[in-house]
Amino acid sequence: MVSDLETYLFDLRGYVLLKGALSADEVSTLNATLDDIPRMEPGQWYGHVHAHSYGTKDGLNLQQIYEGGEPFEALIDHPSWIDHVKHFVGGEGSFDYHHGPLFIDENFAHFRQPGEAIGLHSGGYPPIHRNQFRYHGGRFMCGQVNVLLALTDISTGDGGTMIIPGSHKSNFSHPHFDQYRMNSEGASVEGIEGAVEMHMEKGDAIVFVDGLSHGSAKRINPGERRVVIYRYGPSWGNFRHGYQPSQELLARLTPERRKIVQPLDLPRVRVHLIRIDHVFADATEQHRRRRDGRRARPPRRRRANRRTDRRR
Repeated sequence: MVSDLETYLFDLRGYVLLKGALSADEVSTLNATLDDIPRMEPGQWYGHVHAHSYGTKDGLNLQQIYEGGEPFEALIDHPSWIDHVKHFVGGEGSFDYHHGPLFIDENFAHFRQPGEAIGLHSGGYPPIHRNQFRYHGGRFMCGQVNVLLALTDISTGDGGTMIIPGSHKSNFSHPHFDQYRMNSEGASVEGIEGAVEMHMEKGDAIVFVDGLSHGSAKRINPGERRVVIYRYGPSWGNFRHGYQPSQELLARLTPERRKIVQPLDLPRVRVHLIRIDHVFADATEQHRRRRDGRRARPPRRRRANRRTDRRR
């Protein structure tokens, strides 16, 4: 259940902080599951989990982490935040619910080492449909709502998430945005006017609209920062990086989770297209046979013009 205060703060700031969203046992199990996945370089695969980087000096992502085991499958519709996400994405009772309540277009575990950070990105300006913030007709209609889960304590020096509260509604770009934005050389959000660093205990979660300007501070402490991020949007969305859930994952998910992971029944679409191809193939074959049959026939004799014959 989403409280009136949470609704107000999400509208005002663009985010809410959920303290203790995960229990200590859940955090421990998730970390142990990550420990069982060998460390990889960007581009490598472990089963259906893909090592990935955004092309900056921000750390390593393990994309499609819900393929990493049941502890990550449980995060798909976790009761600590699923009602918040549905409330802020909106769409209940409308076409947005035609295929299901939500869609996860990206999900990954992230590791940040000393010296790593991610620069500023997103914001209300320029407007983008995919990550827009909108409230219209008495309901939220947000294009993408993120859940960021802390699997380690995150305090000063740990490379915490930084946000500019209220920037999801801004009609102007921050005057210093370009100075702190994401780039291949590496950047952090530290020092920009208006940004705050989110300190979290392991098990806490931030629910925020992706249109909020955000990035991170640089990690300077030893060790690593671990978070998990699930990005939710309307059921008609598509995968951000072209990933597809494996058939093994879909087979073991509950019907409710399957509706969030793959709202559209893609296999039936493929079968329908194959049938169309067969129709075209059959029609082409029939056309070829008729054509060849006409070629094989002897030429028809021209009938004499009776009027002309009589005149002769």
